[in-house]
Amino acid sequence: MSASPSRPDVAVLGGGLSGRLLAWQLIRAGARVALYERGDADGSAAAGWVAAAMLAPLAEAAVAEPSIVEMGAVGLERWPALIDGLPEHVFFQRNGTLVVWHQPDRAEAVMFDRRMRANAPPALLRDGVRRVSGAQLADVEPALAGRFQEGWWLPNEGQLDNRQLLRALAAGLAKAGAALHWHTEIAEGAYPDAGLVIDCRGLGARAALTQLRGVRGEVVRIHAPGIGLRRPVRLLHPRYPIYIAPKENDLYVIGATELESEDMSPMTVRSALELLSAAHSLNPAFGEARIVELNVNCRPALPDHLPRVQWDGARLLRVNGLYRHGYLLAPAVTGEACALAQALMQTTGAQMGVGHAFDWETWRASRPWPDLFRQV
Repeated sequence: MSASPSRPDVAVLGGGLSGRLLAWQLIRAGARVALYERGDADGSAAAGWVAAAMLAPLAEAAVAEPSIVEMGAVGLERWPALIDGLPEHVFFQRNGTLVVWHQPDRAEAVMFDRRMRANAPPALLRDGVRRVSGAQLADVEPALAGRFQEGWWLPNEGQLDNRQLLRALAAGLAKAGAALHWHTEIAEGAYPDAGLVIDCRGLGARAALTQLRGVRGEVVRIHAPGIGLRRPVRLLHPRYPIYIAPKENDLYVIGATELESEDMSPMTVRSALELLSAAHSLNPAFGEARIVELNVNCRPALPDHLPRVQWDGARLLRVNGLYRHGYLLAPAVTGEACALAQALMQTTGAQMGVGHAFDWETWRASRPWPDLFRQV
């Protein structure tokens, strides 16, 4: 039996970061793709809308598992090729990450360095960590001249503009001929007709992934002309370590708060004060910045804080659990999901919804991160 010409090879449920990026890779590989998203084409309903989109595997090594660091390092290298070909501009920068601290918090720097070196592979550490003195800081980041006595510069790390990326992916998918269904929520089990269905709904998949939970994140966007930070900066602090990421046109994204809560109500006064006070301590000129936005969202997390690509043995895949590492991990995780989808589509059994034609264990063992995959 041949598939209908109008029937997509793949239906992607959820048009946040993972769904759009996976759909983009599949359609570039020649698949017919339909995308279903409860929100708009801008991506404003997605967790990825409220993010700084820092691509910092070494900096994250201080708080993440080694597998996260490895996948993040791969993701950092893959982003330029993924962005290439999109019909709209996406800000991408690879000027590194600067890690600083006030002297009373120097113990945090010692712990940061110890954890980073324990979780990062030697190849990533090689030429990837430079200790800088206060005088050297003035050369690396003039906006912080005289503010700190020392710091760490991780010169190979990067960042991108998350909102530009979400919009550009939507435009790229439209131009490539994907069937885009915005403002369309898919109920659990009521899946569209397609050769494969890939569920990238994040917290929207909680009815199926019962261990999934939301972790609240809060960010501030400010407009601060004249400061001129060249790269993302992380300020270590025992209670509220923050990051501040400079985007184009003097826009800065400040964040750090991570709360075990699925509360989607507006940001608290305490969070806003801590984030803005920390930015002011980096450079007092931030005191004259204009607040553009205070925003919150909840990131989907599994109990082990690791991502997962799950197959039901037939025609359904689920991609979830990227937690706070969405932009760092998305290229590697969606790339692996894309590889699995292509392998399934190449087997007659998978096309007919029968999983026995696909040698799951052999395929899984051949992948760089076999523990990423589950079969249910």
